[in-house]
Amino acid sequence: MADEACEDALYDVAVFREFCRFDPGCERIADATTLLNFRHLLEQHDLGAALFAKVGELLLANGMKLSGGTIVDATLIAAPPSVKNQDKSRDPEMHQTRKGNQWYFGMKLHIGTDSQSGRVHGASVTAANVHDNHEVPNLLHGEETRFHGNSACRGKAQRERLKDIAPKAKDFTNKRAHRNCPLTDADKGTNRRKSSVSGQGCSRMR
Repeated sequence: MADEACEDALYDVAVFREFCRFDPGCERIADATTLLNFRHLLEQHDLGAALFAKVGELLLANGMKLSGGTIVDATLIAAPPSVKNQDKSRDPEMHQTRKGNQWYFGMKLHIGTDSQSGRVHGASVTAANVHDNHEVPNLLHGEETRFHGNSACRGKAQRERLKDIAPKAKDFTNKRAHRNCPLTDADKGTNRRKSSVSGQGCSRMR
């Protein structure tokens, strides 16, 4: 969530307040600026990565093992594009991007999830205009035997990188159509089967 949306959720969703240990009857709910400052504090000291790694350790210690497959996916985190704020400017960490025929402003969450257990083992946050395949190296653990993703994660350069990052992984990303080379019916059927797996990554983000 963007900081403003997170502030709204703290007011509207009881489980969010319980997780953050806010009691509205005794204290003020943190506003978007406070959440922004706290997020920057975590980033400055690399605490976000440390917390994420610790969660992974606890999951492994409790028997949640990684399988041979990783699903990579990304989702947009929308933020208000307004400049009606104290600095009269947009957040420099965010950017606009187009998905289909619609424009979005905000950030993008990239994740790598285990194809069997659904455990998220890799994550990164970028501006919304960063292409999905740029973050793939940050989402793999290196021991994969299968790599699942949408067509945005496909290409010759990506296959070469995959050989270095996860040399045992077979590429199960969707095939893309090219100019004067449309997908065949067989290609479309194969893509649908692959999407039934890679789509699990997006659903787990929600």
